[in-house]
Amino acid sequence: MYLKSIELSGFKSFAKKSELNFSSKVSAIVGPNGSGKSNIAEAFRFVLGEQSIKSLRGKKGEDLIFNGAGELPRGNRASVKVVFDNSSKFLPLDFETVTIERVVHRDSVNEYLINGSQVRLRDVIELLASAHIGSSGHHIISQGEADRVLNASIKERKSMIEEALGLKMYQYKKQESERKLVKTRENIEQVGSLRREIMPHIRFLKKQVEKVQKTIEMKEELQKEALEYCCREDEYINRTTNRLNIEKSPLLEKEKSLENELNEAKAVLEGAKNKDIKSEKLISLEKSLHDTREEKDKLFRDFGRLDGEISSLARMVKKQEEVAHSLDHKTVTLSSVEEVSSKIEDQIKQVKNSGNIEELVKSLDVISTFLTDFIDQNKDKIDMSLIADAQKDIENLKESKKQIEDSLEEIKNRENKLSKEYSELKEAIDKEKDTNRDAEKAVFRIMAESQEVRSKLHSLNLEEETLKLLKEDFKRELTELGMLLGTHVLQFQSLSFDFNEARTLQEERRRKIEKIKIRLEDAGGLGGSDVVKEFTEATERDAFLEKEITDLEKSASSLTELIKDLDTRLSVEFKTGLDKINTQFKEYFAVMFGGGEAKLSVTVPVKKKKKDTDLSLDEDDIEVPEMIEEEEGIEIEVNLPKKKVKGLMMLSGGERALTSIALLFAISQVNPPPFIILDETDAALDEANSKKYADMIENLSKYSQLIVITHNRETMSRAGILYGVTMGMGGGSKLLSVAFEEAVSVAK
Repeated sequence: MYLKSIELSGFKSFAKKSELNFSSKVSAIVGPNGSGKSNIAEAFRFVLGEQSIKSLRGKKGEDLIFNGAGELPRGNRASVKVVFDNSSKFLPLDFETVTIERVVHRDSVNEYLINGSQVRLRDVIELLASAHIGSSGHHIISQGEADRVLNASIKERKSMIEEALGLKMYQYKKQESERKLVKTRENIEQVGSLRREIMPHIRFLKKQVEKVQKTIEMKEELQKEALEYCCREDEYINRTTNRLNIEKSPLLEKEKSLENELNEAKAVLEGAKNKDIKSEKLISLEKSLHDTREEKDKLFRDFGRLDGEISSLARMVKKQEEVAHSLDHKTVTLSSVEEVSSKIEDQIKQVKNSGNIEELVKSLDVISTFLTDFIDQNKDKIDMSLIADAQKDIENLKESKKQIEDSLEEIKNRENKLSKEYSELKEAIDKEKDTNRDAEKAVFRIMAESQEVRSKLHSLNLEEETLKLLKEDFKRELTELGMLLGTHVLQFQSLSFDFNEARTLQEERRRKIEKIKIRLEDAGGLGGSDVVKEFTEATERDAFLEKEITDLEKSASSLTELIKDLDTRLSVEFKTGLDKINTQFKEYFAVMFGGGEAKLSVTVPVKKKKKDTDLSLDEDDIEVPEMIEEEEGIEIEVNLPKKKVKGLMMLSGGERALTSIALLFAISQVNPPPFIILDETDAALDEANSKKYADMIENLSKYSQLIVITHNRETMSRAGILYGVTMGMGGGSKLLSVAFEEAVSVAK
C-alpha cells in the first residue's frame, strides 16, 4: 500500500488537527450528511495541487480555511499533509517515506512542501505525474461526478483516458518541447535579424579593410624597397666619402709641398742680384693666376651647390604636382563652401512654407545641380600655392646660377689671358741662358704641377659638394620613411647586398619609392588599425551568430524529432491502452447490466466551414462548404441487453451511473493508480446493483488502494477500516475509527 495517511488542520470543517491512517486496502469514510466527510476527498484534491477553487466548492482561497463555529475561533491557515510509503520507489525520490504538504493562508498565498522543504507547485505536479497521480482525474471521483466521464465532450473524454493511461507525462514533455521549439524558432529569427542588421556594416568594413590591406601591401613593398635603397645609399655614401678622402689626402700633401717649393723659388728670384723685369713679371703673373683660380674654384663650388638645390626643388615640385592631381587631396576654400551653402539655404527658404510637393521636387533638383556644379568646379582645381613658391625659388636659384655662369665665363677669359702671357713669358725665359733662369723654370714647373693638382682637387671638391647634397637628400628621405614605416626602417645597416651595380638602378629605385609614397598618401596613409579591429570584432560576432543559428537549428531539429517520437509513442500507447480499457469495460458492463456490450472508439468530428457566396442564378457558381476535420476524441457506444438502447442520451439516471462506474473501474484496472478515492459514487444504486458494485470494489482493491466515502452498507462491508465523521457540539468535524470486526457487526 502506497498511501499511509492524510492529516487535515484548519481545512474547511476540520478545525483541529485530524489524521486518517490507511492501513487497509479498502478504507471507508461514513457519516451523516453535512458532517464534512466529502471535505476529506477535497483535501486530497487540495494537497495534490488542485488550482480550481470552484472544484473545491469555494470562491476564493480563504473559503478553504475553517471560518469558526460555536466555541471554536476561525483559523488563519489551512494545511493538508499526505504521507506515502516510498519503499518501492514509485516516487522518484531517495526517501522511504515521502510527505507532501500544502498550506493556504487568509491572503490566498499557498505554500508547497515536500518532506518539509518548500518547493514550487510545478515540482509537486511533476513528482506526482511520474506516479500517474494528479489533483483530478479517474482516481479521485468527487460527489456528483460519477457520470462526469459520460457528460464530458469527446475531447475532454480523450484527455481523461490519456491521463488514466499515464500519458500525461509524455504530453507534458511534448508541450514543453513545443514551447521550446516555438522559443527556439523565435530565437533563430531574432539571431537572423541581428545578422541581417550587421551584414551591410560588415560589407562596408570589408571594403575598408581591403583598402587597408592594399595599404599594408604597399607599406610592405615600400619597406622592402626602402631598406634596400637605404642600405645601398648608405654604402654608396660611405664608399664615396672614403674614396674621396683617400684620393684627396695625397693631393693636399702634394699641393702643400709644391707651395713650399714655389715659395723657395720665388724667394730665390726675389733675392737675386740680377733680378730683371721678366722675373718680376713672372712672380706677378703667378700670383694673378693663383688668385684667379682660387676665385674660379669658389664659383664652381657655389655653382654645384645651386645646381643640387635646383635638382632637389625640382623633385619636390614633381612630387607635389602628382599629389595635387590626386582626387583624394583636393582642397576647397571656405568662401566657396559658404557660397554653395548660402545658395542651398536660399532655395530651402523659398519652398519651406509653400507646402507644394512639385515645388519641393524642383527645389531638390536645383540643390542637386548646385552640388554637382560645385564638385565639377573643384574636381580639377589644383592648389598651386606650394608649387608656385617652389618654382619661384627655382627661378631665383637659376638666376643666381646664371650670374655665377657669367662670372665663371669672365674668370675663364681672364685665366686664358693670363695663361697666354704665362706661356709667352715661359718661351722667352727658356731662350735665355742665365743663372736665375733655373729658378724661373722651377716656378714654371711648380705652377704646371700645381695646376694639375688643383684641377684634380677641383674635381674632388665638386664630388664632395654633390655628395653633401646627396647626404642631405638621404637624411630627409630617412626622416620621411621613418614617419611612414617607423624607426625599424633605420635598422638597414644589418642588411647585405651586392653593391656592384650601376648608379642608374638606385635612381630607379628611388623613383619607385616616391611613387609608392604618393600612392600611400592617396590611400590615406597607414591608418586603419581601428577599422581592422572593428571588422574583426564584427566578423567574429557574425561567426558567433552563425554558430548560434546552427546550434539553434540543430536544437529545433532535435525538438522536432522528439515531438515526432512523443507523438508516435502517445499514439501507440494510447491505442494499446484503449484496447485494454475496452476489454475491461466490456466485462464490467456485462457484470453491471447482466449482458450487453460497451466500447470506446476514436472519432474525428467534421464540421462545415461557412463561406460567403454571392447570389447567382447559375447553380455552378454556388460554392460547396469546405469540410474541416477537428481534433480527435473518444465516443462511448453502449448496447443494453433486452433493450434497443444504443446511445448515452437514451440512458436513465441509474443506467448512466452503472455505465460510468463500469468505465471508471475498467480504466482503473488497466493502469492501476496507487490509490482511488470514491465519494458516494454508489449513491444512485439499488440493493442488487450495490452488491455488484461492492464486488467490483473488492476486486479493484487487488490493484489499487481504495478510500470510499459511502452510505451504502454493502460497500462498508468490504472495508478493512471505517472512519466515521461527525459534527461536534462546539462545531467542526470529528473523526471516529471502527475496527473491521466492529464494522461488520455494525453493517449487519
